Amino acid sequence: MTSSLQNTAHYDFDLPKELIAQFPLQNREDARLLTVDRSDQSVDHHHVRDLAQLLRPEDCLVLNNTKVLPAKLVGKRTATGGRWEGLFLKSDAAGKWNMLCKTRGRMNIGETVTVRDRDGMERSTLTLVARLDDGSWVMQPELEGDFETVLNQIGRVPLPHYIRGGSMVDSDLQNYQTLYAKHVGAVAAPTAGLHLTKSLLQRLQKRGVQTAQVTLHVGIGTFRPVTAEDLAEHQMHFEWGHIDQSTVQKINSCRANGGRIIAVGTTSVRVLETAAAGGALQPWQGETNLFIKPPYQFKAIDGLITNFHLPRSTLLVMIRTFGGDELMRRAYSAAVEEKYRFFSYGDAMFIT
Repeated sequence: MTSSLQNTAHYDFDLPKELIAQFPLQNREDARLLTVDRSDQSVDHHHVRDLAQLLRPEDCLVLNNTKVLPAKLVGKRTATGGRWEGLFLKSDAAGKWNMLCKTRGRMNIGETVTVRDRDGMERSTLTLVARLDDGSWVMQPELEGDFETVLNQIGRVPLPHYIRGGSMVDSDLQNYQTLYAKHVGAVAAPTAGLHLTKSLLQRLQKRGVQTAQVTLHVGIGTFRPVTAEDLAEHQMHFEWGHIDQSTVQKINSCRANGGRIIAVGTTSVRVLETAAAGGALQPWQGETNLFIKPPYQFKAIDGLITNFHLPRSTLLVMIRTFGGDELMRRAYSAAVEEKYRFFSYGDAMFIT
């Protein structure tokens, strides 16, 4: 390991804007799949549909079953008409919402915003109750009901800014959600799983590949670049996760039988590695701020299926740590040269 691996600038790279995918492919499994083999340092080209041949019968795919909320809100300041945007983060026991918000000027405590739904109709108001030290706001929704019910009425898909400037279309309601999404709580999709179709999962099952599910509610910090010059100075975000006893037993049994544990997405990695922090995989529930960076030693995974990540992101640092810095730099260069589609709606990579 060299000191350069701790330097954030080491994880920068140039990406032509035209390679940033704005929409997913019509058939998700038709996405390209860059395969990276750490044992022989090779880089090859396949498609996601080829996973039915690339995976072994005894392998186990670990999926993150979090479900994305329509957490983005758009509206205006009721008194002035000034533009306002918000991102729902969580709700407390009293029904108040913790949000990230932006508007021109400073809003006063007690001031309201009028929210427009996906059709542009004014539907409800939110009242500013307090500002927190971390920059988020506490707001009181006017509509009654739990946050999921209310957001389904007035919220929008929280697309990252690099997809159409964050502006959703109706198809994003389905496209920005995995097939197996179950537990509500994410404000961003675990995007590696977007490639998995019902047909592909059936073919994998027929081949003998097992699947296991964990939960990690992906937070907004996922998209924030590392701004500190030294990785050690980066303050990692917390995300809530869960892995139960039966899942642990399935994974341990698979590995004992010679199978590989293949995490689908960096979010699944964070759950597994947090739960294996003591050396052996254990049931776990809680918040994790695990930042996987050199010289981290992986305990729980043998392979990783992941999308292509933003420069200077904690996710890029993670996959460089897992795949090997030089090999992963070469893989990303190959992806750019071969015009792979990048980021959330883009192509994928399989590292073993």
